[in-house]
Amino acid sequence: MNSKLVIQHIINWIENYCSDNKTPCLVIGVSGGIDSALMSTLCAKTKIKTIVVSMPIHQNKLQLELANKHIKWLKSNHLNIEHFDINLSNLFDLFEKTIPENLKNDLGFANSRARLRMTTLYQIATAMNGVVVGTGNKIEDFGIGFFTKYGDGGVDISPIGDLLKSEIFLLAKELKIIKDIQNAEPTDGLWNDGRSDTEQIGATYNEIEWAMHNLEKSDLTVIEKNIISIYQKHHKKNKHKMNPIPVCIIPEKMK
Repeated sequence: MNSKLVIQHIINWIENYCSDNKTPCLVIGVSGGIDSALMSTLCAKTKIKTIVVSMPIHQNKLQLELANKHIKWLKSNHLNIEHFDINLSNLFDLFEKTIPENLKNDLGFANSRARLRMTTLYQIATAMNGVVVGTGNKIEDFGIGFFTKYGDGGVDISPIGDLLKSEIFLLAKELKIIKDIQNAEPTDGLWNDGRSDTEQIGATYNEIEWAMHNLEKSDLTVIEKNIISIYQKHHKKNKHKMNPIPVCIIPEKMK
């Protein structure tokens, strides 16, 4: 991969989208992870007004520190950055208390955190006449569906959706993203116990990436078969996120 060319291609793509759609600003959530750090940096380099938003919900201290560190770095290097810090912890607590006991569910609440953040980003985007920029990569968005439907999956544009995780790291290195973010264990930050993406998926991003390239391979070791199985399990289970919403088509003769 030619990182410099890919970076410029993405920047040009965003600029052309905003020009074609008369979009004055870009709105993006920053979590302290590599994907949002890369995406917010690419947005900043367009010189289009970029609104970066930190939305902690009982956030892990390290994740919050990394997010704030990245935002400070962005603002020191780019004049087009505006920053909002909107703590959603109290709102989430109220939501959690409002749900009846028999409907409380840990996975549901984790996804609700992502959906509260999505709602916040769209509130800002609507007020500023901007677009919400996605931070999902190819593995998450089109491989195993590792995102929240109508949460971090609810965006207007997806500039890095065709990049594998290894490619995300290559671009981050080229752009000199803060080393602590490049070296941090990937996590979606939606759980109180701070569980990593690897713990949730059951395999590393490198392993899932390998699986996506080797689905047709026949001479597999036991370990490789397990990795392929993990990929296929997530891909099948999460197809409803990656495929268009099913629409019941009414035959013309019935209308």
